[in-house]
Amino acid sequence: MTVRVVLADDQPLVRAALGMVMADAPDIEVVGEAGTGAEAVTLVQEVRPDVVVMDIRMPGMDGIEATRRVTGGPGSTRVVILTTFDDDDYVYGALRAGASGFLVKDMALESILTAVRVVAAGDGLIAPSVTRRLIAEFAGRPEPSRTRTAPGAPGTAGRRLDGIITEREHEVLTLVGRGLSNTEIAAELVISIATVKTYLTRLLAKLDARDRVQLVIIAYEVGLVAPNS
Repeated sequence: MTVRVVLADDQPLVRAALGMVMADAPDIEVVGEAGTGAEAVTLVQEVRPDVVVMDIRMPGMDGIEATRRVTGGPGSTRVVILTTFDDDDYVYGALRAGASGFLVKDMALESILTAVRVVAAGDGLIAPSVTRRLIAEFAGRPEPSRTRTAPGAPGTAGRRLDGIITEREHEVLTLVGRGLSNTEIAAELVISIATVKTYLTRLLAKLDARDRVQLVIIAYEVGLVAPNS
């Protein structure tokens, strides 16, 4: 399987560097480049890539709005945000908009390629250096009008998912929210990795979540994990 990628960044040098690295990867093909968010949205409609590597700060339509339009469109294109750590004020908004991953530009290029493959395969990925810090910080300040609440659920934050997911699924979701890997979750709950994966599949279906990144966001929104915990 070849992963078809669109690069969206207003810096030509960044696009060129990523393009050269991806050109050497036999399973990744760059099918287009965009210098603005609006260009990225239009390009996605034209070429239907598997993944868009999206910067946040671009002239005109920014990467957050572009991500919202791409992920809200009719296709199955996924978005990986690739930006500088100084852009952390925008990270949670980008994840809310539907991004499946968040990476920082000082990561090794090979790690970026790995992220593209992971996201194309249907999972989510956040740079380890920011998984706990950024998600915890920004999930503590959700947009009030967009806070996820289970239908008919009581007001207590930690109980908003009662009746929707089981007690064990609550435990798994909490550990996902804390940034634990499948292996770490298995060790914490004394279950197999295969069982962890089964629980994650059920959580994705029950909570209508796109990937692991959205499960992290839900865990914070409903209060299963407290900011900075």
